Amino acid sequence: MPIIEDARKGIITDEIKSIGKLEKIPPEKVRKRIAEGKIILIRNIKRPSKRLIAVGKGVTTKVNVNIGTSSEVVNLEMELEKVKVANKWGDTLMDLSTGGDIDEIRREIIRHSELPVGTVPVYQVFIESFKKKSGGAYFTEDDLVTAIEKQLKDGVAFMTIHAGITKDLAVRALKSSRVIPIVSRGGDMIAGWMIHNDSENPYRKNWDYLLELFREYDATISLGDALRPGATADAHDEFQVGELLETARLVKDALSKGVQVMVEGPGHMPLDEVAWDVKLMKKLTGGVPYYVLGPLPTDIAAPYDHIASAIGAGLAASAGADLLCYLTPAEHLGLPTVNQVEEGAIAYKIAAHVGDIVKLGKKARKWDDEVSTYRGKLEWDKMISQLIDPENAYKVYTQFGKPKVKACTMCGGYCPMMWAIEQVRKIKG
Repeated sequence: MPIIEDARKGIITDEIKSIGKLEKIPPEKVRKRIAEGKIILIRNIKRPSKRLIAVGKGVTTKVNVNIGTSSEVVNLEMELEKVKVANKWGDTLMDLSTGGDIDEIRREIIRHSELPVGTVPVYQVFIESFKKKSGGAYFTEDDLVTAIEKQLKDGVAFMTIHAGITKDLAVRALKSSRVIPIVSRGGDMIAGWMIHNDSENPYRKNWDYLLELFREYDATISLGDALRPGATADAHDEFQVGELLETARLVKDALSKGVQVMVEGPGHMPLDEVAWDVKLMKKLTGGVPYYVLGPLPTDIAAPYDHIASAIGAGLAASAGADLLCYLTPAEHLGLPTVNQVEEGAIAYKIAAHVGDIVKLGKKARKWDDEVSTYRGKLEWDKMISQLIDPENAYKVYTQFGKPKVKACTMCGGYCPMMWAIEQVRKIKG
């Protein structure tokens, strides 16, 4: 039975109890928020992941790690190394593979992942159509539904479903003066299909059946933002907002049918628009979880988009965003290496915590207070052990050899904390 249905019946399941314990929230509060759709448990009930991941109101901000092959680089071994990175730093993982044997790659990623795995099903359908029929837009609605069902059977826990974009929105966006008309790969595939076939969105035409499928597996529909801004100049134009309005209607329908759902968000936007973007989405959808890519507050940062976007991500999380989709140093430039995946994941883990200090208050800041207490006492081993990456922190601490004084090699004998400790000792006599 879907967890949202149990919650609406007043049942506090073992999963709800576990979420309450993990997140330090009363189980009854977790149950109520799941019933309302404000917390989701990202899972596939027929093939649950090793880790229980809750996303939404009052729980810690989570981080998604994207991996996957491309048409240019197909290396399953490298992608499985990225899975290890995701298992260490992430909370969810998306397989965005577009090259090689997509079925085999997905199944191997799911097998090695401790996290719930997501996909964008239209990728596989479009690519296979191109190979078989010499045109990506030649796939049928049945092809799309069949692929979704196959991926659910494999154990996929959440899928990006670009159901919010209509044919009218797609045509008008492509004719518009947008800097980048459509930046979403999956959104572009759906737009191309609609225009080529002179037909409405295939997800929308099969919406009721898709809800039945996701309900059966208790998987999460992640409503994709096909018209998200791919340039800061395009933020919050009529196409982004128009799709969000359509998406909000689909959210309410999914919840009414007992299907877990979240909404995907931008994208590129100026920093001063990030907080009210989150608030607008939450207002329109009734507070379902928001899954944001970045946001990226500048277009010029590559190959440092993981840093630039972590700024937007921290602000988004503080305003109420629930799941942060990371960017790597390779964003906008190429397929990321294993090391670049780790750089992006760490940047976003920090951004998530920065947001939680605001969103969750003292509960999140307890970690910071502990580190600062040890730092103030110059208790280096204890302080370093509590940092986000103790191994690398210790390497930096000892990069010129272990300090000869109690302070570090930056201030050395002029460390104000070392002096303060001595003065306190003298005052206390």
